[in-house]
Amino acid sequence: MLRVLAVDDEEPALAELLHLLRADPRVRGAEGAGDAAGALRRIGRALDAGPDGAEAIDVVFLDIHMPGLSGLDLARLLGGSARPPLIVFVTAHEGFAVRAFDLRAVDYVLKPVRAERLAEAVRRVSELTEPPPATAPVEQIPVELGGVTRFVPVDDIAYVEAQGDYARLHTDEGSHLVRIPLAVLEERWAARGFVRIHRSHLVALGRIDELRLDAGVTTVRVGAAELAVSRRHARHLRELLMSRVRGRRRPYESAGGP
Repeated sequence: MLRVLAVDDEEPALAELLHLLRADPRVRGAEGAGDAAGALRRIGRALDAGPDGAEAIDVVFLDIHMPGLSGLDLARLLGGSARPPLIVFVTAHEGFAVRAFDLRAVDYVLKPVRAERLAEAVRRVSELTEPPPATAPVEQIPVELGGVTRFVPVDDIAYVEAQGDYARLHTDEGSHLVRIPLAVLEERWAARGFVRIHRSHLVALGRIDELRLDAGVTTVRVGAAELAVSRRHARHLRELLMSRVRGRRRPYESAGGP
């Protein structure tokens, strides 16, 4: 949600711009200033409040031709601050676009302002102010190897083999024995795409290279390993694999398409 400052010396133009901005659901608050001096006072209060202050301004929608400091002058001054707001120029003059983008303006909107064009400018600003998506942490499992504890990423595991109260983790580089029952790993890693195919095996669905049915016996190939699939799990496994195939179809591909 954006906090916006609109700056224009023409009262009707400023009122219309504020009306359009306040109607946009991405705008949390929109204030106006009639000249550069008023804008500097407002932004100065925001800077004094600190980066987390409630008065912080995210973006300034800025006219170019104004008495005193022009919009270009104001943008240049703001660009030198420690936490400058983003700038969108809103003007009736096309000839300043190059200078505006030299000042790293996000957008350049021509008057008379159309609602859909202003919405596009807000979208661009919103994308720049959104925090990056959180990256899911890489889950690792500790394994003992020659008195040394290593941490194996779960995404590196192709399948798991039950060995009594232990489980053997198979990766492309080798295997590791851990003292965790297969049933516990099945529950813990279900959300990561691991599926039970046999009382002795848990497999990463995305690592299955081949599903084979021969004389009533179902097997899967995972890398160089061929693993048996019990009758109890065969149907569910086929449904999961088919679901993955349908999910990978390109948009134009359908059951009745080419």
